[in-house]
Amino acid sequence: MRLLITGREGQLARCLAEIGAADRSLTVQTLARPELDLGRIETIRPAIRSAAPDVILNAAAYTAVDQAEDEPEIAFRVNAEAAGELAAAAREAGAPIIHISTDYVFDGRGEGPYPETAATNPLGVYGRSKLAGEREVAAANPDHLIVRTAWVYSPFGRNFVKTMLNLARERDRLSVVDDQWGNPSSALDLAEGLLSILRRWRDRPGHGFGEIYHLAGSGSTSWCRFAAAILDCSSRLGGPTAEVQPIATRDWPTKAPRPANSRLDCSKFAGDFGYVAPEWTLSTAETVRRLVAGVG
Repeated sequence: MRLLITGREGQLARCLAEIGAADRSLTVQTLARPELDLGRIETIRPAIRSAAPDVILNAAAYTAVDQAEDEPEIAFRVNAEAAGELAAAAREAGAPIIHISTDYVFDGRGEGPYPETAATNPLGVYGRSKLAGEREVAAANPDHLIVRTAWVYSPFGRNFVKTMLNLARERDRLSVVDDQWGNPSSALDLAEGLLSILRRWRDRPGHGFGEIYHLAGSGSTSWCRFAAAILDCSSRLGGPTAEVQPIATRDWPTKAPRPANSRLDCSKFAGDFGYVAPEWTLSTAETVRRLVAGVG
C-alpha cells in the first residue's frame, strides 16, 4: 500500500514516517513545499497525480492559533480550501483520504469529554478554518475519514513539551494555566492509531468512510499539571526542571480564545479500529526521555 502523508516536516508526519517504516506492507511517502504547497492550491493536483498514492493522510495544516486571528485568509486557504482540493485530488486518484482535525472545533463549554456528535462552535479563526476543512473534505470525497485530536506533542517540531523543557533551562519558575483541560496526545501514539485504520482496511475495505472520529491520549489533565508532569520526568532523568505555578486563563491573555474543555471521547475509534492510546503520563515520560537524551 502506498501511503502519502502531507506536511513532511510536521511532528505527526515525522512520527507516521518513523512508525510506518516498520511496516513492510507500507510504502510511505511524505510531501511538503515546494512540491506540495497547501498555500498554493495549484500545486496539489499535479503532486497527487505524480505520487499516485493508494491512501492520502493529510497531516498538514496552518496551526498558528493566535496568528490566524490576523491572517484569516491564509488560515482558511490552507485548512479549508486546500484540504478540499486535496480530497478532490484523492478522489480523482481513486484514493481515500484521512484528514486530521482538531478539538478547537468545540467551544469548550461542555462538561465532559466531547463525542463526535457534539455540536461544534469554534471560538477563533483557527477552529473555524479547521471545521470548514472538515466540511470541504466531506463534500469533495465520499471516501474520507476525519480524525480530530488535541494537545499534540512529540520529540519533533514545536510543541508544549519542548517549550516547557526549553523554558526550564532559562527560568526557575513557570506560570501555566490550570483551568483549561484536555488530553495530551503523543504524535507517536497518534501515528500508531492512524496506521491501525490502514490495517483494518485490509480486512474491511472502506470501514469508517464518511465518519468523524476522535483520537487522543488516554486520560486528561490541565496545562499546568501537564507541565508539572513533564518537568518531574525531566528532573528524574537529570534534565532541566522548574517550579510550576498555576494561574487562571484570565491571567494569561491570548489573541485567540482557547476552549476550557478540550477533552475528547475516543470510544468510537477504539470500537471501530481496536486502538486505545496509552495513558498520557506514560507517553509523556517517553517523549521527555527522548528529548533529555537528545534522541529526535
